[in-house]
Amino acid sequence: MKLIAFDTSTDACSCALFVNGAVHERFEMAPRQHAQKLLAMVEAALREGGLELGALDALAFGRGPGSFTGIRIATAAVQALAFGADLPVVPVSSLAALAQGAHEAHGVTRIAAAFDARMGEVYWGAFEIDSGGIARVSQTERVCPPGDSPLLSDPPWTGVGEGWEVYETSLRARFGNRIDEVYPSMYPRARDVAVLAADGFRRGEAVSAEAALPVYLRDRVTRT
Repeated sequence: MKLIAFDTSTDACSCALFVNGAVHERFEMAPRQHAQKLLAMVEAALREGGLELGALDALAFGRGPGSFTGIRIATAAVQALAFGADLPVVPVSSLAALAQGAHEAHGVTRIAAAFDARMGEVYWGAFEIDSGGIARVSQTERVCPPGDSPLLSDPPWTGVGEGWEVYETSLRARFGNRIDEVYPSMYPRARDVAVLAADGFRRGEAVSAEAALPVYLRDRVTRT
């Protein structure tokens, strides 16, 4: 299987070419520069892989939650590329990609992922790694104050994402010894979006370009 995946849901910007299980990724911390960098990353990945866009089986993107602007950029890019090349799209949760990355980097299997959603809230999701090494949803994604995050099942769990840095006191007070280790400096990466997308494609989760939609969880960016 061949696909291009990217994620711009946080300050990180990344793109990955997935070819039959091999993944080649470009990753950059690029706050407010996603629009300038993303398509260049896609072009570079295809060039390095010696492929044309039309030779791919699908496209994939981090559909959120996360930065409103970043998610809009990724959605616009994937829709334009998919329309132009007549390719299906596999939307992937950015929180699930973060959990997948934690598993790949640290071998953990029960992950509580949290982004800073501003306004005293987190984007939250809990995931468990299945027997095939894929992150599966354990708790439905939501936006909530850190102290209202859904209680986790029996320990141990691993906290991942910047939400654990910004709201560490509240989250640790909420979960106590259910949380073992915390990796607050991890970000969702395109290589993990690609792995989840390949699995999703096999499971029939690809959609048409017009159905490749963002997931914001919240419909406002400021509190009035």
